[in-house]
Amino acid sequence: MKNDDTVARGLAQAESTKTIEVGRGVLADSGRILADTLLAGGRPALLVADERTWAAAGAAVEERLRRAGARLAEPMVFPGSPTLYASYDNCEEIRERLRETGALGVAVGSGTVNDLVKLASGELRQPYAVVATAASMDGYTGFGAPMTRGGLKITMPCPAPLAVIFDLDVAAAAPRPMAASGYGDLSAKIPAGADWMYADALGVEAIHPLAWELVQGGVREALAQPGELAAGVPEAYEGLCSGLVMSGLAMQVARGTRPASGAEHYFSHLWELDHLGAELDPPLSHGFKVAIGTLAMTSFHERFLARDLAGLDVDAAVGRWPSWEEIERDIRGTMSGPLIDKGINETREKYVDADALRVRIDRLVESWPRLRSRLRDQLMPAERLQRMLGEAGAPTRPEDIGLSVDDVRQAFPRAMYYRSRYTVLDVARELGWFEEITEEVFAPGGVWT
Repeated sequence: MKNDDTVARGLAQAESTKTIEVGRGVLADSGRILADTLLAGGRPALLVADERTWAAAGAAVEERLRRAGARLAEPMVFPGSPTLYASYDNCEEIRERLRETGALGVAVGSGTVNDLVKLASGELRQPYAVVATAASMDGYTGFGAPMTRGGLKITMPCPAPLAVIFDLDVAAAAPRPMAASGYGDLSAKIPAGADWMYADALGVEAIHPLAWELVQGGVREALAQPGELAAGVPEAYEGLCSGLVMSGLAMQVARGTRPASGAEHYFSHLWELDHLGAELDPPLSHGFKVAIGTLAMTSFHERFLARDLAGLDVDAAVGRWPSWEEIERDIRGTMSGPLIDKGINETREKYVDADALRVRIDRLVESWPRLRSRLRDQLMPAERLQRMLGEAGAPTRPEDIGLSVDDVRQAFPRAMYYRSRYTVLDVARELGWFEEITEEVFAPGGVWT
């Protein structure tokens, strides 16, 4: 893996993960790696996979563990069809098998298998490891597990894996849509970084230098070969796989998800709550939804940067600022169901009164020349990013994931209210520009018009 010094510093500060192996052929060494890390205390390993991931890597890991002298419980191999879901009943089944056998879990798979073993192990307060089989998402090294429980999808707290093994040849052999999904998830780090820059410049949330370096240091290089990724060239997967792993590691270092996501992810979360694509088998991926959210937010950033803050009437902006009661009424008219209370609670955390808003706007105006330059260096033109997503096989238009352009437009205010995290959507709202810039995103000449 490139930037070994940065990775070493990340591992030193990570809460849970202490070993990461990414490269061609590392699967052959999986037995030794797992024996020296997860299984060093002599406990048996329980391999968990589905039929597809077992064929891709599970049988090989089992063989290597036997050669390394490790003790093995009978593996759990779920059916390959229908697609395995991250539902709490599956987690409970794995947890009870771990308890019965006294084993430590080794997830062999991608997002779902990893999340199930992660949560099952976390509930038993014991470590686990993952052998990744696809470059489909950035959650391998992340904490927490999105899980369906009681009809709702929630992220349940649990530690990240102790060890991660990611063989590039295995990743390159996975179904192409999986790498396209991971590419969409990784592309989000571009606008997410810009959101963090606004929050840092305005004193809302400081940038964590190491977490920033872990994610942003190699993200452009990781996105640089979309065509080769779509063609399954193993060498092209190093940047993507490393970038996804570094994203999760950065979340551990920063003790939060800010390094890996900004407003673009809220579009995906909202569409997931709307059950978009849930009826498909396999269901529409998180990364595909994130890809459209990323294009929406990259376009929004562009329109914001095209405006001139030098002539801003600060008094007028502060005078237009709504009271909290007005904001709450708007949330109730914008959100629906359980999202109303969530929107109110999240937005209340980041709401400031008129006096604090004036201080914030003055700070933005003063720092704008340098900040604007840095933001332009950080962002990528939306049309260029759209072409790259298309070359990687990821969605480039709302219709690709079953949405209309108007569906995306209507998601903007919902995304602004969805989380307390401060993003460019909040900056635009505070300046009184939110509605205008949202409409500009969908004006003639945009990525979808």
